[in-house]
Amino acid sequence: MLLLALVLIFLVAFGAATAVLVLGKNYFTGHPETATPEIEVSYDSIFSLDRTLLLKEETLSTISFWDRLLARMNGIEIVKRHLAESGSDWSVGRLTLAMLLAGAASWAILHRISWIPEIGALIAGLAAGVSPYLMIMRRRTKLLLEFEQQFPDSMDTLARALRAGNSLAGGLELLAREGRPPVSTEIRKTVDERNLGLSWEQALDNLAVRVPIQEVRIFAASIQLQSRTGGRLHEVLARLAENMRESAALKGEIRAIAAHGRTTGLILTVLPVAIASMMMIVNPTHMAVLWNHPSGKNMILAAVGCLVAAHFVIRKLVDIKI
Repeated sequence: MLLLALVLIFLVAFGAATAVLVLGKNYFTGHPETATPEIEVSYDSIFSLDRTLLLKEETLSTISFWDRLLARMNGIEIVKRHLAESGSDWSVGRLTLAMLLAGAASWAILHRISWIPEIGALIAGLAAGVSPYLMIMRRRTKLLLEFEQQFPDSMDTLARALRAGNSLAGGLELLAREGRPPVSTEIRKTVDERNLGLSWEQALDNLAVRVPIQEVRIFAASIQLQSRTGGRLHEVLARLAENMRESAALKGEIRAIAAHGRTTGLILTVLPVAIASMMMIVNPTHMAVLWNHPSGKNMILAAVGCLVAAHFVIRKLVDIKI
């Protein structure tokens, strides 16, 4: 019976986590993968391909069964991209198995505690199952923010290199060699793709995909436009770096203003828990009435759920996009 329950919680945790990820599918365009028919490849057809395949395709998991199962899910591509953007060396298979293990283990432990309701153990298991993915997303956000802060200085370095007489390839090579991660890491990938045969347009498009921030898209578009129309690229990059600094300063002011709202939401979330803890210490018999009542545990669980939902609603309200 316990083995069947563990299998069920594995499936429920994985299904719930996957459903959360697939909800974002509508924000992206694409088509499901289809089988590629075998064709005769010649040298002419190789050079006529829109995208040159330079690297082998990575598997989603080292476990063949799990890899085939993940390959059938459309939302897995989003997870794979988020893992790449976070700089993590985890595979999609390892992440999904960690989510399943965390959810199942949490439910199995809480299920054995008699004073925790079944629905509470299930919700806690689902929350634990999603936590590894939330950690990846937090790391991704931190890495992109660090990239955004370093990028204007990198543009100045590239502009000075071009002004000194270096070519674009030489300036990017200098930036990849002497810059700081994560900017130098992504520029190194772009330079390597160019050296392996991709055009600058394709390499810069790949950079904009790997680093989904507006400044990188503008940088890629500026170089592509300059390659078609000509002009002084170092002046364009210097002006672009200046605009990036002004945008970063504006975003910093907005984050400082929104910090008050986030702090208020955190206090409002923690305050009921702190008051309940103090009441249990000062007057435990008063709280025991709620705890021992047949509907008391369900009321406590509903209150905790409302607190968590209100916390995320407040964070969404103070999250100002520019």
